[in-house]
Amino acid sequence: MRWTHDLIVIGAGAAGLTAAGGCARLGLRVALIERDRMGGECLNTGCVPSKALLAAARRAHGMRGGAMGVSSAGPVIDFAGVQAHIRASIAAIAPHDSAERFTAWGVEVIQGSARFTAAREVSVGGRVLSAPRVVVAAGSRPAVPDLPGLAYVPYLTNETAFDVDGLPRHLVILGAGAMGLEMAQAFRRLGAAVTVIEAGPLLPRHDPDAAALLLGQLEAEGVAIRANTRATRVGPAPDGIRVEVAPGAPVLGSHLLLATGRRAALDGLGLDVAGIAATPAGITVDRRRRTSNPHVLAIGDCRAGPRFTHAAGYEGTVAVMAIGLGLPAAADLSALPSVIYTDPELAQLGLTEAEARERHRGVRVQREAFADNDRAIADGAPGGFAKLILARGRVVGVTMAGTGVGDLLLPWSLAMRGKASPWTISGAIVPYPTRSDISKALGFAAYEGRVFSRPARRWAQMLAALRR
Repeated sequence: MRWTHDLIVIGAGAAGLTAAGGCARLGLRVALIERDRMGGECLNTGCVPSKALLAAARRAHGMRGGAMGVSSAGPVIDFAGVQAHIRASIAAIAPHDSAERFTAWGVEVIQGSARFTAAREVSVGGRVLSAPRVVVAAGSRPAVPDLPGLAYVPYLTNETAFDVDGLPRHLVILGAGAMGLEMAQAFRRLGAAVTVIEAGPLLPRHDPDAAALLLGQLEAEGVAIRANTRATRVGPAPDGIRVEVAPGAPVLGSHLLLATGRRAALDGLGLDVAGIAATPAGITVDRRRRTSNPHVLAIGDCRAGPRFTHAAGYEGTVAVMAIGLGLPAAADLSALPSVIYTDPELAQLGLTEAEARERHRGVRVQREAFADNDRAIADGAPGGFAKLILARGRVVGVTMAGTGVGDLLLPWSLAMRGKASPWTISGAIVPYPTRSDISKALGFAAYEGRVFSRPARRWAQMLAALRR
């Protein structure tokens, strides 16, 4: 069969861009199809705009009150200016994901909606493309709950929240996951009243101590959080929306934000024509990200599994290894980090302490507080801690809570994959003073008992006696 390309990639988010760019730079003829904007959800409506919004909110929060001998009259919020900062952040990063950049690498970038017409054929814009291998990286969309009355009121999702017409007077958020809590803190710090409604317990998959630190901060800032509270109906109100809940009194707000998760964006792809199995959770894949069609891989948010930009990019490299180099690479997400980018941040790598104790024997936990970190003290931000979780001496998890802790996970990611150890991390020379010194402290704490053990003390004393 005569193929039009060596590889067809559907979707130009983190996963698709990595797969398409890597294979093209190896000399393959690659077609990259995107029905919306290059960069996908993360660049345009997710990671980048949300972090830009959080940065503006952090600046506003820092201007309130007085600390370290510095005080101000408080911030003046120009919400249009905040939105301009968000748009400028997207624009500054967009060239990294642009069609021009990938075209320069040899990728044929095609704007349009892709649909399978055969196992290895895809139609787009009146053309039929074919290739021996296809990668589906179609991403995800906001999951809209089946909530009575929702069709009759305006609501926001992450795709529209950053373009809202003016600062909300009272933002009601359904869902207390990462997005819900990040948006709650950001809009509250910018001056909106915020109520978060969560059907279940708060942050059930996180370390309880870390979750308590974050939730306490949000409540101190005035975010109203209603846990174990189910929204039963929404409807219009004179000044906005009304959310009926059980149990409790209705919540009245000016705006409603849905932060109720995401679903794989599979509509219109024609997966059945290509023999690709999928469930409501997404496309079914194996560890090598192969679908039920052996010629098609599915990577990123469209497959069943965790939906993080960094996981998607990583799986893009798995696709490059398999398709570009012919290596049987398998995805290993055992050291997959997750971060809630609030203040304080919550960062988790691998298992929490509770999960480790359920799955392993011989669990040992080392904990260090930022209150003992010199840089955190000097910065006036000593709250939070770091936990190192070991099972029979092996790193199985790291939990951190505090300012900027998402930036501190790298050495522990290496340790979990056997490329470093707590001992080597404890011996690293890092600049003083930095918050990263807490990783050295954690690593040393794991070996402190051995370093100063009775045999070690006897040896040191014997050497000292010989020198006298």
